[in-house]
Amino acid sequence: MTDRDDTSTTEAERPKPSVRHLAGAGPAAKKVAGARRNPSVVGYEETAPHWLRVVAGWSWRMMVVVAAVALVFWATSRVLLLFIAVFLALVFTAVLRPVVNALARWMPRGLATALSMILSILLVAGLFTYIGFSVAGQWENLGKQFNDGISTLLTLLEDSPLHLTVTNDDVQGWLVSAQEWIAENSSAVASQALASAGSVGQVFTALALATFCTVFFLTRGKEMWLWFLNQLPARMRESWFVGGDVAWYTFSGYTRGTFIVAAADGALAAIILLIVGVPLAAPLAVLVFIGAFIPLIGAPLAMVIAMVVALAAKGVLAAVLVGIGIALIGQFEGHVLTPLVMGRQVSLHPVAVALGVTGGTLVAGILGAVISVPLIAVGWAVFARLRHVDPPTDFTADDDGDPEAETDPPDGPPEEVALT
Repeated sequence: MTDRDDTSTTEAERPKPSVRHLAGAGPAAKKVAGARRNPSVVGYEETAPHWLRVVAGWSWRMMVVVAAVALVFWATSRVLLLFIAVFLALVFTAVLRPVVNALARWMPRGLATALSMILSILLVAGLFTYIGFSVAGQWENLGKQFNDGISTLLTLLEDSPLHLTVTNDDVQGWLVSAQEWIAENSSAVASQALASAGSVGQVFTALALATFCTVFFLTRGKEMWLWFLNQLPARMRESWFVGGDVAWYTFSGYTRGTFIVAAADGALAAIILLIVGVPLAAPLAVLVFIGAFIPLIGAPLAMVIAMVVALAAKGVLAAVLVGIGIALIGQFEGHVLTPLVMGRQVSLHPVAVALGVTGGTLVAGILGAVISVPLIAVGWAVFARLRHVDPPTDFTADDDGDPEAETDPPDGPPEEVALT
């Protein structure tokens, strides 16, 4: 009866031996039991050092980020005209929005937008018309003064300790060489002129598209932004809303602040040039105004050009006075005007500005130098607003030389730590 019961038991009803029971049940069982401790078995935990796994993880993540940035740059280069038009539209919107908001209190917003844009176009057209007439009226006199200034400069070089002798015959020889080069490369010059004509057409196209976009940004900008937010998933809307608000606050503050600072620089430069008696004061002042939009390199370049004109027209003393005056304007801008106008809307370290301008110039020339700083400022502002900051740590040592005495966080909630 017992044997019958044993044979009637099915295979599924019999208890299966566990890995623990098989641990000492022969060579095969020992191999199975030791598979979890044998590094040579496939699927075992990686044997690479921890630091190497960390570096590898960061490396492929950085490669993905670099690839994404390169893709953005490539896509932007393919639609560069569109990017410039949208960027100019945002600049125009940032400058004109306070005017439109003020006029919208007494008239419909559409009418306020049209009136503000017409006034701005008339202002720019009048300014350039005045510059054109001033240049045409002083061009003949400036040519004579320029020749006299060149002669004075050659005399100074000859009387200097270097004794650099440059005669009028040398200057005439250089002019003849330049004429011969132009005659030999006339086809290249003509093709370059045609390319410049195409560039001029692209400039007008970008301005027209920027003006068209500015009208809608000023009249329906808020509705367009809310429509975009509603197209996003609900879990992402709050982050995009906060980031977009910070980005526009920073960009508009930078744009309006730069415009006000550049206008002040141009006005002060015009006053200095008029006091010294330098001709073409208005065009040079406009050049200083335009140069202020290019951080670090724009204002010094405009200063050099103004000094050259002053040297050619009035001599060395006038050039020195112009250089000192524009240098004082730069100091007033950096230490008084910029902090007063921009405040804390744009807070970038000078090293970040220098690196951004240099990198933007290497990548996209003058356009990169102009847009690099506002883009960096906007990116940093959004990152600083959305990130979670840990409490700061002071790694300085105490009087006894114990570096850990200052690293212990004080008592209290994290909010108090972050404020100390």
